[in-house]
Amino acid sequence: MLNEEICELREKLNESITNGEDYMVTYKLSIELDELIAKYYRDHGFRGTKDKLKNRTKENKEKINIKYLATK
Repeated sequence: MLNEEICELREKLNESITNGEDYMVTYKLSIELDELIAKYYRDHGFRGTKDKLKNRTKENKEKINIKYLATK
């Protein structure tokens, strides 16, 4: 459903770029695609890197902190 819409719109955007269509047409397709992708991520519970870090165990967080401090 949503995944198919994203694929179709991505194809339209690629064709628009390849065919050298008017900038506003390409821009509008790009915005629509961005909105569909954002909706896909919202619907699937993905909110970004902060969520990934929250789900890690305390031990993994400590390892990450040690590696980060070692690079400073």
